[in-house]
Amino acid sequence: MIRTLSTAPCRAVGAAHSTLLKGTTTRHLHSTYDVAVVGGGIVGLATARELILRHPSLSFILLEKEKELAAHQSGHNSGVIHSGLYYTPGSLKARLCVRGATLAYEYCDKKGLPYKRCGKLIVAVEQEEIPRLKALYERGMKNKVRDLSIIDAKGIREREPYCRGIMALDSPYTGIVDWRMVALRYSADFEDAGGTVVTEYEVNDISMAKESPPGSTEGLKYPIAVHDNKGNEVRCRYVVTCGGLYSDRLSQISGCNPEPRIVPFRGEYLILKPEKRYLVKGNIYPVPDPRFPFLGVHFTPRMDGSVWLGPNAVLAFKREGYKAYDFNIRDFADALSFKGLQKLVMRNITYGVGEMYRGLFIGEQVKILQKYIPELSSNDVIRGPTGVRAQALDRHGNLVDDFVFDGGVGDVGSKVLHVRNAPSPAATSSLAIAEMIVDEVENRFDL
Repeated sequence: MIRTLSTAPCRAVGAAHSTLLKGTTTRHLHSTYDVAVVGGGIVGLATARELILRHPSLSFILLEKEKELAAHQSGHNSGVIHSGLYYTPGSLKARLCVRGATLAYEYCDKKGLPYKRCGKLIVAVEQEEIPRLKALYERGMKNKVRDLSIIDAKGIREREPYCRGIMALDSPYTGIVDWRMVALRYSADFEDAGGTVVTEYEVNDISMAKESPPGSTEGLKYPIAVHDNKGNEVRCRYVVTCGGLYSDRLSQISGCNPEPRIVPFRGEYLILKPEKRYLVKGNIYPVPDPRFPFLGVHFTPRMDGSVWLGPNAVLAFKREGYKAYDFNIRDFADALSFKGLQKLVMRNITYGVGEMYRGLFIGEQVKILQKYIPELSSNDVIRGPTGVRAQALDRHGNLVDDFVFDGGVGDVGSKVLHVRNAPSPAATSSLAIAEMIVDEVENRFDL
């Protein structure tokens, strides 16, 4: 028996999560498919959708280990639609984000999914930040980010009355959306086109089948056997994995190199109390500091009207550890024994200790936020949600920002494509990333 999640009842555009998740049933499935996609996050769902739209005559199945889809990174993020201004001009990351943002807005319009194009200010509060801000503007212009402009202190107050700064980069094309709702709509598209979504299927082996499935007369047309930890088996011709926080471990099943390694970083948010939401209208971000590996805390309005502040970035002791005391011995040992993480920590020891300290003491986090909104106080915030980021690291302690595709060794490796890293921001870029992944699938496999 295989548990399958049906999103078929979701026909009304803009349906709430409760509607999207109705219809969970258990039933027998036929066990052979042309392609199996492993991973029900936003990248896996977008990829499955793109595959079936391009190849409607083939059979596809998506396998997800959780009871629900988009349960981790896709459902624990800031909800921002990024415009693409941060990234090196001409880079794949820049192209994917710019195209991805355009596709995301078009998709939401087509499907009737709600979003808000509330804009973003990247605010300089120190004179030394102005050269970096201007360089960021030039980068954004080269990336063809829409409607960018530099504004002065007066312009900042006009856009954000309670924000203080000496200069800012105004990106009105930046928006917000509920990315989990978008991911579930991708799943609905996939099922509407004939795809099968199966939940509670935790893949623990991908191997060459030794014989045909019981009752099959097709020989070894489906040579790959994908097993879960309950003894279920799905046969297919090809496999694509989009494993997120477990992408490195999935890839090692077919003999891939253990690097790049996924190291989990937990981001902890604060939430503005409802009576203080008037302080923030749109996204307010700091000027990135190249000395540090992560962006820094920012102000993010949400689709439900709440305002998130943060996040920090601290090592998570469990790959899906959303609480400070969540712990998994294997995940913890894997992270600490990895030389890449050791080197990253040693280069950023002061920054890392500061992040942990600010995570413990709300007042210290608020001090950073007060640089942008002086009226904010510790009494105006409460602790909020957390997310865990799957950060790919190489052995030298460098953050891996590019696509990493892999297959493995032997006959299995020739029929598997592992997406070991998808460039951030993966949610914004998801439809563009899916196009690239499917291009790679078509290049590697004889569909």
